[in-house]
Formats: sequence, structure tokens, C-alpha cells
Amino acid sequence: MTKGDENAYRTFHAAYFQRLYRYLLVVAAGDEEAAREAVQSTFLRVVRYIKPFDEEPRLWTWLTVLARTALADQRRKRNRYRSFLDRFIGHAQAESSSAPAKDGEADTELLRALEACLHRLPADERELVQRKYFVGESVRAIAAALQLSEKAVESRLTRVRQKLKTDMLSGLKHEATD
Repeated sequence: MTKGDENAYRTFHAAYFQRLYRYLLVVAAGDEEAAREAVQSTFLRVVRYIKPFDEEPRLWTWLTVLARTALADQRRKRNRYRSFLDRFIGHAQAESSSAPAKDGEADTELLRALEACLHRLPADERELVQRKYFVGESVRAIAAALQLSEKAVESRLTRVRQKLKTDMLSGLKHEATD
């Protein structure tokens, strides 16, 4: 695997995937989704950082450290997202209620804000976002349909995402001052 041998990776994957998944399932207290995501992240880390081991127990110890770290990183990322939602939605709800927003309510409010920002975009930019993120078209397919290079489509998507982010954050600031 250190030399980039794909068959070595397949053999490694077959030997350790289920074992790591079961390990992470226990560490994640039965959260199957978290365990699946963490095992995938673990395998990405293995590909990046694999090194020769002279004994299997040392390899397993290294793998469990990678797996626990991947799970912890994933949890931190999820907590940062929830914290963002609380800050984003919490300002508006703090004025109307002292109860904290539930995840479903926060997601609904975030989607409403996003829809409002999308409607303020020019038609060509709105179409680009819809094709990429709502229809699920690839950048290659969009580029072919619009007779643009993939790089041009990527650049436009980057600019549109930045516009949406700026618009949503300015909406948050406006709601917080109201």
C-alpha cells in the first residue's frame, strides 16, 4: 500500500473494514451512521499515512487511533454545524421565545433564508445553483449544456456560493438588530 498498489489496498480493505466498523460502532455507542462515516474517513487517512508495520497488533493499534480520531473530528464538525445553526437561527428566535430552537426548526428556518437569497439571485446564477445542488448535475454536464469549460462553471459556482453566504449573513445581522 505504501507503494500505491491497488490490490494491496483491496486486500487491506477486505481484511479490516468490518473489524473497524464493528469497533467504531461500539465507540459510537451504536450510532451506525456515525460509525459508517468514521470508518470511511479512517480509510482515507490510512491511504494518506500508511507506513510499514512489523506486527499486526501494532497496525491494529494505529488503526484504532485513526478511527477514534476520525470519529472525534466528525463529532466536532457536527457540533460546529449545530452551533452555527443555533447562532444563525437563535438570534431571531431569542426575540420571540426563550426556548432554544430544535434542529428541525433550525433547518427549516435556514432553508427559508436560503430560498429567499436564491430568489434574489439573477436567473442564470439561480439556474446554475439549482442544476448543481438541487438536480444534482455534475459540473461536467452543466459545462457541456452551457457550452462552458468545467473551470468556468466551478468559478461561477464559487462566486454564487460566496454571494449566497454574504446575503445570508447580512440577513442574520439585520434580524439581530431588529
